[in-house]
Amino acid sequence: MAPFATGTDTPHSIDDHVSNLTPANASGITVLASSKAVIENRLTAATLVISTVTGKITSIFHSVLPQSSFPTGTPYTDYSPHVLLPGLVDAHVHLNEPGRTEWEGFWTGTRAAAFGGVTTVVDMPLNAIPPTTTVANLQEKIRAAQGKCWVDVGFYGGIVPGNVKDLIPLVKAGVRGFKGFMIDSGVAEFPAVSSSDISAVFEELADEPTTVMFHAEMIPPISASVGDDVQWSLPPLEPTGPLERYQTFLDSRPSSFETYAILEVISLAHLAPNLPLHIVHLSAIEAIPMLREARANGMNITAETCFHYLSLAAEQIQEGDTRHKCCPPIRNQANQDGLWDEMLDLEDSVLKTVVSDHSPCTPNLKLLPSHVPGSEGGLKSGCSSDVGKGDFFSAWGGISSVGLGLSILWTEAMRRKFGIDTTLLNIARWCCHNTAKQVGLEQKKGELKVGMDADVAVFDPEAVFEVQHASMLFRNKCSPYQGKALSGVVRETWLRGRRVHTREEGFAEKSGPVGELLLEPRVKA
Repeated sequence: MAPFATGTDTPHSIDDHVSNLTPANASGITVLASSKAVIENRLTAATLVISTVTGKITSIFHSVLPQSSFPTGTPYTDYSPHVLLPGLVDAHVHLNEPGRTEWEGFWTGTRAAAFGGVTTVVDMPLNAIPPTTTVANLQEKIRAAQGKCWVDVGFYGGIVPGNVKDLIPLVKAGVRGFKGFMIDSGVAEFPAVSSSDISAVFEELADEPTTVMFHAEMIPPISASVGDDVQWSLPPLEPTGPLERYQTFLDSRPSSFETYAILEVISLAHLAPNLPLHIVHLSAIEAIPMLREARANGMNITAETCFHYLSLAAEQIQEGDTRHKCCPPIRNQANQDGLWDEMLDLEDSVLKTVVSDHSPCTPNLKLLPSHVPGSEGGLKSGCSSDVGKGDFFSAWGGISSVGLGLSILWTEAMRRKFGIDTTLLNIARWCCHNTAKQVGLEQKKGELKVGMDADVAVFDPEAVFEVQHASMLFRNKCSPYQGKALSGVVRETWLRGRRVHTREEGFAEKSGPVGELLLEPRVKA
């Protein structure tokens, strides 16, 4: 009997009994094949057999079986020479619904994800209203998401002053981890936590199956800047230049903001030695040595960086182009090079994952001047001037890129002349396996492996496209990547054995959104 009919849980190669297949023992399967696939951290030809009942991979053959090996009528596609990748797990996305659905929502945000081969997103506890800081608020978010998700969606809980007793109930309700801010978050309903708040959180969650994450920026006691408040300060804390100049903004949020905050986390980690800790969207390379030292001393701490920190550089940001504003800021080219160097030290790197930190808003909040694509108002709408536009301090901070990340990484890696095969394996590690592990989904997401969800991105590494409205499926078409040529195209996206999007035909509208909400509680690693 054929291995895919028996439900065997180990991959197989072609053998003599494959020719003895009969229609009766092969019903209820879909077959995807390619001359190149990332299977358990190696590149190989592969044929994936997927159960149409469970949506899971039931067998893997390390060669391309012909269609004739399967019963007549079995759905079969050979994608050669395109690459079969695990569906990406974007572990840092702001979907903002309910409350700020005009910024982003489950329907638009998850469609944008599926467009780029992302099959799982994990939603941050802000900027929705209410934030995900209690079980009641989580339930409100779950109700808002029902029937709107084109990919699978998990949720983080939020850490704010005074909600420490809400955290364990949120763990039991299925949140994938927790996030707190160590500096003003930008929204009043999600205030920053103090060191005493963090200490209480560590003691409360010390033995829970979860991860605690931090937006790690703090204003050091002695600083030449006070962040976004810099323009209202007196000398010597006043801006270093015009507010529409990117360097002025960059000077206001130096790397010391990140290093000071990370040192604070490290100093408190002894309160929960077994609790996994994580630094979100690390931008400053100066923080890497202290994180390496902490890990060498046995601390369970990791970090992520973002597509924008690995592809955009301060030197190239034009005056007033506030599409680039985010916190921590995009730093200079030398810093970007240092992040790549750390990423490529695969065994010892503290940067385990790459995520989008998709943090959109309505275009008016970006205060874009009329010469910047995506602007509203200003000269183009008949106003007499762009007064007040392009102010990096007053504009909302956040980069829109969900669904573009695979192409962004691929484009930058090819520009740097990295090896094709090595880059495919690295992307699968950074954006699939490790992100799934970060949020406790490694038993079902992040790999093409027998028993795992059949989440597949069919990737064409040779194709090139220009980022325009048709390739920005998130709600507000305002991104620093607009107009850029990116290489590497996701031709198809499969979610649990269902094809949800193709580049040529769009979405499977007849079946509608089939994404599930990932609310099964985590188990202790």
